[in-house]
Amino acid sequence: MTLFSRMKSRLRGLAICQAAFAGMLLTGCTSTPAQADPPAELTSAPAGTFSIVVIPDTQRYLGKATKSTPESDKPVSNIVFNNHTRWIADNVDGQNIVFVSHVGDIVDRNNHEQWKVARECMDRLHGLVPYGISVGNHDMTSGGDSTLFQEYFPRSRFEDFAWYGGCFEPDRPETTISGNNANSYQLFSAGGKDFVFLHLECNAPDDVLAWADSVLEEHADRKAIITTHMGLGPIEKPESHEGFVNDPKGRMQWIKIHGSRGNTPQQMWDKCFSQHKNVFMVCNGDQSRTTAMYQKSTGVNGNTIHEFLSDYTSSGPLRIYRFHPQQNELEVITYDTSKAKLCLDHQYVPGWENHQFKVSLD
Repeated sequence: MTLFSRMKSRLRGLAICQAAFAGMLLTGCTSTPAQADPPAELTSAPAGTFSIVVIPDTQRYLGKATKSTPESDKPVSNIVFNNHTRWIADNVDGQNIVFVSHVGDIVDRNNHEQWKVARECMDRLHGLVPYGISVGNHDMTSGGDSTLFQEYFPRSRFEDFAWYGGCFEPDRPETTISGNNANSYQLFSAGGKDFVFLHLECNAPDDVLAWADSVLEEHADRKAIITTHMGLGPIEKPESHEGFVNDPKGRMQWIKIHGSRGNTPQQMWDKCFSQHKNVFMVCNGDQSRTTAMYQKSTGVNGNTIHEFLSDYTSSGPLRIYRFHPQQNELEVITYDTSKAKLCLDHQYVPGWENHQFKVSLD
């Protein structure tokens, strides 16, 4: 535990950069601010760059029988989610957005009313830009049944798109657990490079990880990005609100879904993510009280893997990952689509440099 105690001095790198040293090599937890002073506003994508947008957890639903407004009789709505997809649709060209990824917890309560709103929000992107969705713990039962997600975002919704690679299908007749697009992959090209993008459910079991291995091996010639719901956050499961905020952070070693079949984020890293030399980026959400975190790690093949947590949940910001191929650089931009301005501070992660920064891509 001496590593944790040393790192709890709160390096000003990005977020609370504590990390577990369990089965992986931590090569650094630092980032380079996008500029010496806080950026004033979001600029258009420079020539030669392209962007991937990552939508954090979209759990703040309002209206009848919602957690936020349980006494309301108004129809269910989600202002932030709606603002996110409207902004993306309006800025596909200006930001050269080539892909959109949702980290999961699409809904807060797993019911038809919220799923209808979620699909309406994502319909705005459907056919406009390639996208994928990771299934979060709020999007299924504790046993891993994602029936409602599969009803509103099934494989059939995507299979006619050339960019849709396919999904995991369990070796059993019933697909309600893990099947029918609950784990999927997409293919696209940008900046002269080919990419494979995996979207894995929260605490994906071993059979899903074996499928993910096969996808990454089949597309070993493509640069690989993975989004899954749990990843970085409190290393051990906190026992209080204060623990979620202040406990040592790194790759989490606890689960929420699938019981004994579920893999922790650390196990998913050990068994799958770290094993493939084409993986260079992993995204997750889930931890709103960690909010934002960056960790630079090394896979077993010596490849650098950039791990990003962004869970601004319902406050408004999303993430824009702007790639600069000529500089071999990734610019991380956090933008509030509800306030139409850059995020320069946060309750749990103060300092603009933790929300606007660059990392070098090896």
